[in-house]
Amino acid sequence: MTRPRTVGELRASGYTTRSVKQELRDNLVTRLRSGEPLFPGIVGYEESVVPQIENAILSGQDIVFLGERGQAKTRMARLLVGLLDESVPALAGCEISDDPLAPICAACRGRLAEAGDRTEITWVPRDRRYGEKLATPDITIADLIGEVDPIKVAEGRYLSDELTIHYGLLPRTNRGIFAINELPDLAERIQVGLLNIMEERDVQIRGYKVRLPLDVYVVASANPEDYTNRGRIITPLKDRFGSQIRTHYPRQLEHEIAIMDAERTTFPVDGVRAISPAYMKQVVAELTHLARKSSEISQRSGVSVRVSICNYENLVSNALKRAIRLGEREAAPRVSDLAAIVASTTGKIELETLGEGGEEKILGKLVQKAVLNVFNRCFTAAELEPVVAAFQNGLHVAVSDSMPSEDYLKQAAQVPPLTVAARKLEALQPAAVASAVEFVLEGLHLSRKLNKATQAGRTLYRS
Repeated sequence: MTRPRTVGELRASGYTTRSVKQELRDNLVTRLRSGEPLFPGIVGYEESVVPQIENAILSGQDIVFLGERGQAKTRMARLLVGLLDESVPALAGCEISDDPLAPICAACRGRLAEAGDRTEITWVPRDRRYGEKLATPDITIADLIGEVDPIKVAEGRYLSDELTIHYGLLPRTNRGIFAINELPDLAERIQVGLLNIMEERDVQIRGYKVRLPLDVYVVASANPEDYTNRGRIITPLKDRFGSQIRTHYPRQLEHEIAIMDAERTTFPVDGVRAISPAYMKQVVAELTHLARKSSEISQRSGVSVRVSICNYENLVSNALKRAIRLGEREAAPRVSDLAAIVASTTGKIELETLGEGGEEKILGKLVQKAVLNVFNRCFTAAELEPVVAAFQNGLHVAVSDSMPSEDYLKQAAQVPPLTVAARKLEALQPAAVASAVEFVLEGLHLSRKLNKATQAGRTLYRS
């Protein structure tokens, strides 16, 4: 079906004007009736955050997301675009995507008065109706709202003429969604400027008052500590946001793992297939959850989900590197590969105090605890008594992050109960068996059932 191309054709088509909030609300109602998810790909918020967002949209309220870094605040703001119509009509050539049936800028009103129903329109897709700005102390009113254009003044217009204005980012997001990241970092005088945009609709530029009834749905994000501290954000601006929604980190291990799988960067490597054992994924996720509870790590700045994602990527990459060097067809991360996550963790956590050993020592303790916790969920003490008994007869097993998988198979063959334990972990391919063997041995060591000695890049487990 051909879309209307002029204001007259648009009127004849029966098009009716809707505000952005009405548009979001109507499309949300449609999605709720169909049972479609509001935020595809967002995990762990189904029973906590999402219902609050739905209520806010149904109520027509602007939203501020409160949460530490890495809690999908910006992503959810961007996904709200999916609730907008596929496209909306706007007056052609308008800087602020004016509604053809109810223009608000002086230039568009003048064109409409001159050309009438012959005035051309354009169709704006939903992705162009989203504006985003990271709040920084150097942002000016000109950036967000607008400034007097000296060129237009030089052409002979008066400063008080609305046509002299060069619009900022907010007016250019008219009839759309505008997101402000890290809201408390805005200077107070800029926050005052937002008050008028969100409520009174009066904009002052260079001392001139301009009536600009923008149709904008405002979403902001902020760190709870900055947002609640007096002096970082003015109270009247807080009052303008209808809903304050508290985000959180994944509360369940399976949610953390689902995010790791979805967000991990993958690349095809010819001839090598990556195998990711479930217990190694659990170790990575468990490490992050333990870090979020650790008294030695600052919880004010948080431990982002990006820690889990980057750790998982480095763990798999270390295994892949080994497989490429050894000419193996499968790559599976081992416990000995956990040393690779130091680089992807230490830069993302902040310590409460700089104790002896620093970040790496604290990280080492957390890794050991994570491995032990996952090990205890996988095995009972009785299941591995035959393995311990075999070591008591004088056997020992050597492991290394550079040892071929076939060497693990040969050593495991000398300890049949160890092979049985590896099978419980669904280890079938040589690389997976090598990973399972290391996991079982390290778990027994951390359970104080086996001794462990490291020398010349190799680790020896014995009774």
